[in-house]
Amino acid sequence: MSAIRRAALVTVPLVLGLLGTAAAPAGATASHRDTPLTCRGAGVDPDAQVRYRTETVVHAPLRTVWKLQTDVARWPAWQATVATAERLDHGPLRPGSAFRWTTPLPPNPATTATSLDITSTVRQLRPGSCIRWTGPADAAGLHIDGVHVWNFTEVDGGVLVRTEETHTGPQVDANAPAATALLRQGLEGWLHDLKAAAEADARTN
Repeated sequence: MSAIRRAALVTVPLVLGLLGTAAAPAGATASHRDTPLTCRGAGVDPDAQVRYRTETVVHAPLRTVWKLQTDVARWPAWQATVATAERLDHGPLRPGSAFRWTTPLPPNPATTATSLDITSTVRQLRPGSCIRWTGPADAAGLHIDGVHVWNFTEVDGGVLVRTEETHTGPQVDANAPAATALLRQGLEGWLHDLKAAAEADARTN
């Protein structure tokens, strides 16, 4: 799930997540015209009004990128807008794995809460290739249901990371363009942080 920033409407990508205003990653692109991303044949919510897709090339080995993304408990170490992250099971991330995480909320008329609580469950996963998770994000007066898909493809010089997410819920459906803009900020911020962390790790190892 992703984040919210300087806006009257609150929305967050599930699994996601960031409250960042980070710039879009170098080389990132976004498109709603392409075939939706999938993992083991399952994709985002086809009926959602709020959706965003983006991608970037991370100049690091696939094993580095994959480890960062799937070691959920360590997300706060490299994602500034993830306050806490807790696995609800043990071992490698796999279908059925669940995790609970929180991200701060700036002052917002949609809720008096200062934190968004997210519980994500992995539905599909192919090691080193893709992940799909779903789950609710909740705060006082706010509920979002999200579906998040990640694809990882080795390319010359690194890994092409693609991600797509959809949100549904009364607050986001009430103003889909604004919610989509906020989802974009969150996903671009997540890719920015993943790219920075993976490339820094690759330079030191």
